[in-house]
Amino acid sequence: MTKNEVASRKIVSLDQLKLLLAQWRFLNKKIVFTNGCFDILHLGHVDYLSKAADLGNILIIGLNTDASVSRIKGPSRPVNDEHARAMLLASLHCVSLVVYFDEPTPYELIRFVQPDVLVKGKDYVATEVVGYDIVTAKGGTVETIDLVEGYSTTSLIEKINRTS
Repeated sequence: MTKNEVASRKIVSLDQLKLLLAQWRFLNKKIVFTNGCFDILHLGHVDYLSKAADLGNILIIGLNTDASVSRIKGPSRPVNDEHARAMLLASLHCVSLVVYFDEPTPYELIRFVQPDVLVKGKDYVATEVVGYDIVTAKGGTVETIDLVEGYSTTSLIEKINRTS
C-alpha cells in the first residue's frame, strides 16, 4: 500500500468510525478528539495536533466541510477544499482519523465519538468548549493547548493579501 493510500484510508465515514471506535474501546485505547477548519495547514496546526495526540492513543479530527467553513469564515473560504484539507491532516503521523461534519458545531459528532479527551486551543475556556458536557459527564476531560504565537490561517491570508 502506498503512503497516499494510507492517508486516504484515514479519512472515514461515520459507519467506518463506529466500527473503529468499538475496536479501540475494546482495546482500552484513550480517544482524543479535536475539530476545526484547518484551511491552510501551518506550524501552529502541526504543533497543536501533535500536543493533542500526546494526550491519548488515538487522535480523531472532526473536519468542517467546505459548506460549513464558508458559513463560518465567509464566502471566500475555504482556500483549500475539504478533500485537500483532509488529505493534509491524514498525512500527519500524529493523526489517526479524519471525519467530516457539516453542522454549525461538532456537538453531534462529539456525542457520536464519546472521546475520553476533548481538545481545543487556549483561546477557548474549557467549560465553554462545545461538547464539554458530553465529555465530562462520562468522566473525560477537556484540555486546552497553548497556541504557537504568530500562526493562524487568517493572518497568513492577510499577509499574502498585503504582499500581492
